[in-house]
Amino acid sequence: MLKHGNLGIVIAGSAIVGTLVVLELSFGFAQTQSDTTHATDDAKVVADFGSRVAKYVELAKKAGGSPKPTKDPAQLAEERRQFADKVQSARADSKQGDVFTPGIAAYFKRQIAATFAGPNGRKIRVSLKHAEPIQGLHLKINGAYPQAVPRQSTPPTLLLNLPRLPKELEYRIVGRDLALHDIATNLIVDFIPNAIPNS
Repeated sequence: MLKHGNLGIVIAGSAIVGTLVVLELSFGFAQTQSDTTHATDDAKVVADFGSRVAKYVELAKKAGGSPKPTKDPAQLAEERRQFADKVQSARADSKQGDVFTPGIAAYFKRQIAATFAGPNGRKIRVSLKHAEPIQGLHLKINGAYPQAVPRQSTPPTLLLNLPRLPKELEYRIVGRDLALHDIATNLIVDFIPNAIPNS
C-alpha cells in the first residue's frame, strides 16, 4: 500500500511522463507540419518554373515556329539561324533570372546538392570528369551556344531530381553553371551560376 508521500511522487512522475509524451507528440506533429509545408513550397516553386518555361516555349513558337524539315544541311542551318534571330528579337529585354528566379535557383541548387551528396553522387562526378570539360565559357542570356564548344550532357541520375522539360529545351552543364538550352535555336534561355557543387 502506497503511503501519502509516495503517492505524491507517483503522481508527479506520471505528470512528467505525460508531459514528455505530449511534447514528443507535439514535436512529431511540428516536424510533419514542417515537412508538409516544405513540400508544398517546393511544389509551388516547381509550378512557377513550369509556367515560366511554358511561356518561353509559347513565345518561341509565336516568334517563328520550328524550322521546316529538310534534308539540305545548308537550308536547315539557315532556317535555324532565322528562327534564332526572331526569338532573340522577341526576347531582346531578357535577363538572367527571368526563368531561374532566385527562389527557383535556390530550389535547383538544393536538389543538385542533395543528389551529389546521395548514393549516386560519386557516379555523377565520375561521369562529368569523363566528359570533355567546359571551362572559360561565359554564358549570355539570349545568346547562342558556341558551335565549336562541346555540349556536356547532364547525367541521367541528376536529371531524375530536376523538373522535366518540354522537348524543345534541355539542361546543359557548363563548368559549374546549369544552363537552360533551346535545342532548335541553340540559344541560352537562362542559367544558374555555380549550380554544380565543387568536386
